[in-house]
Order: sequence, then structure tokens, then C-alpha cells
Amino acid sequence: MDEKRTMLQLLREVAAGTVAPEEALLKVKEAPFEDLGYAKVDFHRGVRQGTAEVIYGAGKTPEQIAGIARKMGERGCRNILITRMEEAAADRVAQAVPLDYHPEARLGLAFPGEQARRGTIVVATGGTSDIPVAEEAALTAEAMGNAVTRLYDVGVAGLHRLLAHLDTLMSARCVVAVAGMEGALASVIGGLVDCPVIAVPTSVGYGASFGGLSALLSMLNSCASGCSVVNIDNGFGAGFLASRINQMEGLEE
Repeated sequence: MDEKRTMLQLLREVAAGTVAPEEALLKVKEAPFEDLGYAKVDFHRGVRQGTAEVIYGAGKTPEQIAGIARKMGERGCRNILITRMEEAAADRVAQAVPLDYHPEARLGLAFPGEQARRGTIVVATGGTSDIPVAEEAALTAEAMGNAVTRLYDVGVAGLHRLLAHLDTLMSARCVVAVAGMEGALASVIGGLVDCPVIAVPTSVGYGASFGGLSALLSMLNSCASGCSVVNIDNGFGAGFLASRINQMEGLEE
């Protein structure tokens, strides 16, 4: 949200007469993006979407990741998400920019700073094997300023484990349900809560799970209303969407 706040502050200063319109126009014209050759860093992403650009780490060299993050940091961006970054790359990036790295989720946070904790997002998993994807979702949501409650290993093979947390589920503004195998967790949660449920199929499972396709199809065909589905193992996408839902709810308060 840093870029949006900066833009709003600039407009307030123009309205108050402390900044000349010409000076403000120059700052706006300088802001949109910077061409690094290998990447065009979008500084207006936060103004348009409310959150800064996220760096997809897979396929980029550590030097490219660090270069993008450094340029964003110079423009005041904090808590810059770097997804799908392997530990060896993270070690090299950390030599160039301040970095908090979470190896289980393969997620880094460059220029880490204070994080707000708005609303309530619950991230639940069917099993322990789903935790890496769930952590990607949870850490993404936290970096975007949301309070996250984790409910791990509460799958339908032992339904009493999930039912023991009904109060937590029913007080959430959004639930992220992460599951492999047959992906039944999302339908069960969807039948219990009155908030949106984001289903995340994972590639966890035996042969006929087809690398998460079985869970994906089950979730797409859920009989519980109010469930949306992201792609297989896409914890980041689920965490981002959950943040949008949670913070839209917060604006109504």
C-alpha cells in the first residue's frame, strides 16, 4: 500500500498548497516504471492494485532478483514478496538486499518492515504435506497486511480435528483450504462457513491423483456454494486473493 499512500499524500499536499501542481506532475511522470533491460519495474502497481509488484523468482538469476528488489527498495517499497525462490538463490540475494527467507514456502521478503494485521484469514490444510503451499499463502497474506490463523492437518480423514476449530472458522472473513488427494477439505469447509472459501489443490497424493489434477477437479465441482479455486500448488494466488477479500471487508467497517 506504500505507493498508494504516497500518491494520496502528494495530492493532499497539492490541495493544501504546500506542493506546486507542476512539482506534483513531475513526481507522477517519474513514477510509472523503470527499465532495467531484463525487467521493467512497475512502480505504479501499488497505486493501481493496492500492493507493490511481486517478484516471481523461478527462472530469474539471483542478480536479476536482487536488482529488481533493490530498485523497488530505493523507491520506498517494503515487504517486497519474492515467490518460488530456491534457498541457494536466496543466499545470494540476501548478500545484496535485506531479506527474510522462508525455505519451506520458497518465499522471500525483501526490505522487511512493519506489517499491519487486519481482519482474519484462516489458512487450513488437509495434511502436513500440504503445509509448504499453505505457508506460501499465509506468508503472502501476512506480507499484505492481514492477520492469519493457521489450522494445519485438519483433513477429512479425521474430521473431528476440523470440527474442534469451528469457532475459528466461523469468525474468519475468508478461508484458504489447501488440500491434495481428493481435495474434499474445501467442500467441507464451504458447507460450514458464511465467508468466501478459496480452494487450493496441491500435487500431494498417490498415483491416480495425477499431480493434483484429481484435487483440482474435485474442488471445481464442489457442491458447497461460495468456493473459488486457484491453480495447483498456487499458494501465492490464494493468499493474494484472500487479502483482497479480507481488506474489502475491512473497508466496510
